Amino acid sequence: MKVGQHKIQSDMDLLGWKEITTSRQQKNGTRIFELPIKKYGQKIQVGSFKSGYVRRMNGCYTPYQLNKCEPNTEYHPERKWCEIQKTGLRTGKYFKYIGKKRILIPNETDRIQHLITYCLKNYYINGANQVEDGKLVTKWYHEYQIEKLTKEMDNICEEHNSKDQKYTWSGGQITDGETGDIYVHEQHAYWNKIPNSVSVIVDGHRYPVIVDGEKYK
Repeated sequence: MKVGQHKIQSDMDLLGWKEITTSRQQKNGTRIFELPIKKYGQKIQVGSFKSGYVRRMNGCYTPYQLNKCEPNTEYHPERKWCEIQKTGLRTGKYFKYIGKKRILIPNETDRIQHLITYCLKNYYINGANQVEDGKLVTKWYHEYQIEKLTKEMDNICEEHNSKDQKYTWSGGQITDGETGDIYVHEQHAYWNKIPNSVSVIVDGHRYPVIVDGEKYK
């Protein structure tokens, strides 16, 4: 997997996207994704098409395009009805039509990146209250919580290490150097979807327990 594709896959995983592409669609170069956001009673679906279009797949009578637009000028010949020939004949004049046309995206990676950007702005940020279970948080709040968690974990480890020097902290979790037990902060457990039915309390903080790499359930 290329670097750009790897980043896009990471972004989709973070946003909770689920690919629901059928085998037939895959053969046609089409990819369909389902978002964890409900609108009008159903989860939003978006699609990338080999033709260069990206579309919202549901929520309307037919799928509609999400490509950006650019100004477009067209000229259409004027015609007048000829009763003898029973057809419209050109007069030599033209009508000028000024409108917009969709900008096609030929590269699949670029199409999916466009979908991610569009969905973040229009569904995740503007429609945050429509996220399933109401668990969406903004990027700044997520980063704030991670920074706060890191400081809390550092303080806890420092306090315990001053007593017995057996705890280490890394990647959102505390490891007991003697037993190998791992204690995961509740905020870290939430972001990483770690089950927390079994936990311990350390200095007022709740930690789901992992022993020998296995999560207690």
